[in-house]
Amino acid sequence: MRIAFIGQQDFGKSVLEAFLARGDEVAGVFCAPEKEGARPDVLKVAALEKGLQVFQFPSLKSAEAEEAMRSLNADLGIMAYVLQFAPQSFVNIPTHGTIQYHPSLLPKYRGPSSINWPIAKGETGTGLSIFRPTDGLDEGPVILQKTCEIAPDDTIGEVYFNRLFPLGVEAMLEAADLVVTDRHVEIAQDEAAASYEGWFRARESAINWANHVDHIYNIIRAANPAPGAWTTLNGQKLQIFDARKHSVRTIGAVRGKIGEVTEVGEQSIRVTAQGGQIEIFKLKLEGGKKVSAAELAQSGALSQGTILGG
Repeated sequence: MRIAFIGQQDFGKSVLEAFLARGDEVAGVFCAPEKEGARPDVLKVAALEKGLQVFQFPSLKSAEAEEAMRSLNADLGIMAYVLQFAPQSFVNIPTHGTIQYHPSLLPKYRGPSSINWPIAKGETGTGLSIFRPTDGLDEGPVILQKTCEIAPDDTIGEVYFNRLFPLGVEAMLEAADLVVTDRHVEIAQDEAAASYEGWFRARESAINWANHVDHIYNIIRAANPAPGAWTTLNGQKLQIFDARKHSVRTIGAVRGKIGEVTEVGEQSIRVTAQGGQIEIFKLKLEGGKKVSAAELAQSGALSQGTILGG
């Protein structure tokens, strides 16, 4: 098939390479312009290395972007990690329209941080959807879905790179074949079951040690490796990465005050929350680099009895 490709970053690059590897023709690649001083997007670099035509329009709503799409005479548009808004007048130009990847089981978790939120909310499973882009955010009819597990200790990095990323590449190929051969079924999303979540950024990844240990651990997992869950240490931002949860079921059995460092070990520290403790292995103090919890303790920045988040 002849493809018009729209995407960004590593996922876009991998999907592009997957289509090329099996012999499909990529007529052109659309990717967002880089911000001033930023490195070129890896998708753009890969496309140029392969001699492909690359377009970088500030807006896909422009007449120039639509004219570029028409010039490609594509069978299908492929959207793989796209942050620019793509209007119907753009995505409907290819003969068989356009399909888009979204890393959640639509209509749940529409929005830009759809991998973080299921983990933050303690879900035990998630998945991906290939759907038709419309002018609504992640609202178009679904063509294909794949599910995957969220294990109790999984981080966003593990869920994305080990599951949703490779599953997504395969699903894009499968859905493209279904659409171009007219073997697909488009299922309208159930608006009554829809949910939308905004960005999972610094405000959403802040730790309140007075919350239950289960909730805190989910926030840490949902933010590891990015944006990094955080608390404060003597007024400085302290990001928490690798961690483990220790729940206590007996009332009154939790050691220490809320937010208190109760243990400093050779590999980790323990901090008290409601219903248990968080054992922390990797930290990053504001202005510093990511280090082991033991290394941070040895520097004198914290010790047994230190209160975090105060």
